[in-house]
This record gives sequence, C-alpha cells and structure tokens, in this order.
Amino acid sequence: MLPYPAEQIVARVRALHEHIRSEVRAQLSQHSTEWLAQAVEGEGDTQFRLDVQVERLLLQFCQQWAQEVPFVLVAEGLSEEGRLVLPEGAGAQQAQFVMIVDPIDGTRLLMYDKRSAWCLTGIAPNRGEETSLADIEIAVQTELPTTRQHLADTLWAIREHGAFGERHNLLDGSATPFRPRPSTATDLRYGFASIANFFPEGKAWLAQLEESLYQRLGSVDVRGNPLVFNDQYLSTGGQIYELTVGHDRFVADLRPHAFRQLGYASFPLCAHPYDICTELIAREAGAIITDEHGQPLQTRLDIHEPVAWVGYANSALRAQIEPVLLELLHRR
Repeated sequence: MLPYPAEQIVARVRALHEHIRSEVRAQLSQHSTEWLAQAVEGEGDTQFRLDVQVERLLLQFCQQWAQEVPFVLVAEGLSEEGRLVLPEGAGAQQAQFVMIVDPIDGTRLLMYDKRSAWCLTGIAPNRGEETSLADIEIAVQTELPTTRQHLADTLWAIREHGAFGERHNLLDGSATPFRPRPSTATDLRYGFASIANFFPEGKAWLAQLEESLYQRLGSVDVRGNPLVFNDQYLSTGGQIYELTVGHDRFVADLRPHAFRQLGYASFPLCAHPYDICTELIAREAGAIITDEHGQPLQTRLDIHEPVAWVGYANSALRAQIEPVLLELLHRR
C-alpha cells in the first residue's frame, strides 16, 4: 500500500517535474553547449554537467518530502548502488515506497538543443531490494523541451486507472488535457517503427536483425519503396511517449540481448530500469510492453541492471510482429 492517495502522489511528482523543467530551461539559457556537455564522474550511465545540476535539485526535493514519510530513492549520482533511504537515519524496512527517477532522459539531445528530453518517475510499494518494474503503480513523465519549443507534454498513469496527458504552453502558462492513445494500425505500412541502435557497439548486429524482421514482414512495395520509417529517438522516455501518443507503431531496444549474443564481457551503454520506469503509461494507454522473451518487464529497480524491451502499439501489431521477432532473436 502507498501512503497517500494515488492522485496526491501524482500531483507531488508533477510538481517536482515542473521544477526540474524550469531549472533545465534556465541552464540551457545561461550556459553554452560546451559547458553543459562536459562529462563528469558518476555511477551508471555517463553523466554531464546538465545532469549534475538537476540531480542536486532532485535530492533536495526528496529530502523535504521524506520529512513526511520515509522512502527509498533510486537514481544516478546518489551512491555506487544508486539507492538512498530518506530521511537520513531511516532503515530500508521503514520505507513506505520506492521512487525511481531519471531527471533527464535524453541529456545528449538536450544539451545540444536538438530534441526534447524527458523527466521520468515511477513509484512502487516497497518490497525490499527485489522491488521491480512490475511493482510500479504510478508513473509520470514530463517533456523537457528545447529552447525553440513553447509546448511541452506531461503524461501520467495510475495502475488500472488509465493514462492521462496535459499539454503546457510555456509562454502563457495554459494547459490543455488530452488522453494519450496508441496507434490502431494493424500493420507497419507507412508508419514509424524502430529497433534502437544508437551507438557503434552492436549496431551492425541490431541493424541486420531489423532488416531481417522488416523483410519477413514485407517492408517494401512492388516498386521497391520502403514502407517502414525509422526514428532513432535517443531517449527511452521519448520512445515510450512516441508509442503512447500514436506516433510510433513498434519500438524495441534489444541492446542487452545483442551484447550477450556478441559475447561482450560487460555491457556498453544500454537502457536501465530508470530509463523505462514509465512504461506503465504506455500499457495503461493500451500499448503492450514486453521483455525480449515476450514476458512482462520484471527487472529490479536499480541503476545497473540492463533492460531489453519491446513495445507494440496494439495487440494486432504484436500478433503480427512478435512471432517473427522472437524467432529471429533466438535463432540468431
């Protein structure tokens, strides 16, 4: 059980996200790309100066919240384990919930002012160190726009209560509610779909998998024109958003599986639980999210575990794509 009504937790997390969005916009306006893009030491993924500024704000917010109720914060920059029990001195068994956060998912895009990043938060009842993605009951993600944007979306979901959205006008402060809805298309023809291959490691393996998949699914017309469009959105939260609001029909991030197949001793940069902690929003909106075996995501909430995931906009697309994808994955 969570210590507050779900709507109250959503409101608290949204306030945090809006605070982070304001700070990010201030940082983008005050500092050069070169300053923001300087890498710093940290646990988990590579971090940059822009990340560090926002992580301080996150910690301050959570320390204040913990004066009301103890909880576990999972995020980069806290410790080697990425877990911190708040308030200071409280024991893990006293924590009422686990809050996993990625303050800026897509830092590389934002620090170069290329495309929106996302602030991500998932809330789960505390089940100890084995608390997993499957336990998340509340998820919120907020768009961190480039300096050229004046509109920014926020999505949130409560387990078994649906997904919701709000579009904010950052110029006049107005907000327009909407209900996010995934695509109802029953095939990939003239739609966006992608298998993530952002970085050199594993790119050829993943690209070959994607080409084989689309060939099996009939990705070209009789004249040889491609029927599937690819969008490599360098943000897992961004990918979840595109799937949730109907822009993308199929998205998969199979980098951990590729690295295992290629015999990597350690995994280069890939998705972690904090990157995919808002997948509940997509599922509550009607999309389907699985692991690389077609099962629900159950990775425990920490900053190191690699996560492979597959998203389908609807059950018809899953029925068409999943058997071919799983055959190719596990045959390879």
